[in-house]
Amino acid sequence: MLDPDKEKPLSTTFDNQLIELDSIDSTNNYAMGRIHAGLAPDGLVCLAHHQWAGKGQRGKSWVDEPGQNLMMSLVIHPAPLQLSQQFLFSAAVALGILDFIQTINEDNWRIKWPNDIYWNDRKAGGVLVENVIRGKSWLYAVAGLGLNLNQNSFPPELPHAVSLKQITSMDFDPVRVAQQLVPAIQNRITLLRNSPNQVLLDFNHVLYKKNKPIAMRKGSLLFIASVVNVDQLGVLHTDVGAFGWGEVEFVDRGSQIDGLNT
Repeated sequence: MLDPDKEKPLSTTFDNQLIELDSIDSTNNYAMGRIHAGLAPDGLVCLAHHQWAGKGQRGKSWVDEPGQNLMMSLVIHPAPLQLSQQFLFSAAVALGILDFIQTINEDNWRIKWPNDIYWNDRKAGGVLVENVIRGKSWLYAVAGLGLNLNQNSFPPELPHAVSLKQITSMDFDPVRVAQQLVPAIQNRITLLRNSPNQVLLDFNHVLYKKNKPIAMRKGSLLFIASVVNVDQLGVLHTDVGAFGWGEVEFVDRGSQIDGLNT
């Protein structure tokens, strides 16, 4: 349940769809609270200048320096998309982020399966989609995303993180970035509704390490595989087999596991 005294928005501007928060545990949690309170229209954006319990994939946390990065959640009414298209939805969100970033810097951007944003071999952002499902009805999708904007240094446990400022030498305002980023994501979701095969094709076109060997880990087993593609259900196909989300992890240089924050 929302606590209006504890979680008071700084403003409700941006075409009346942006809720700007100073500090929150997680923008996804806040957006979910709005949904359960009946206060989450399609296109609602919840943006925080600091998250102290941000979520990442596989139960990991998302670490951010207060005021330096973009931490936001976008609420979407996914109809007429089907539950079987949940991966394609997250792929569309990641492609929307790439579309926006490439208006600033075109080169060397990829999406690492399932939906991390990479520049060369360094991570600039990530996506976590949480859903509200009732029976067979997909009622809401909450697309949480983190994008490193102005942070110049990262803790030792994040040796491969990178920010847009480090890449471009420019400063970025999180709210202005959100104003440009949200339409790019919404355009990709519209494309998904009309042409899901095109979204999958575009995703595989920018797939990180496609047709290249990379170290992977499945349980205690380390092995080398070449990435072939990802199918519409989000299954990763390699030259040694196919893997569902969570079955394997990419292994970074130095044999460190590559999670959402690396």
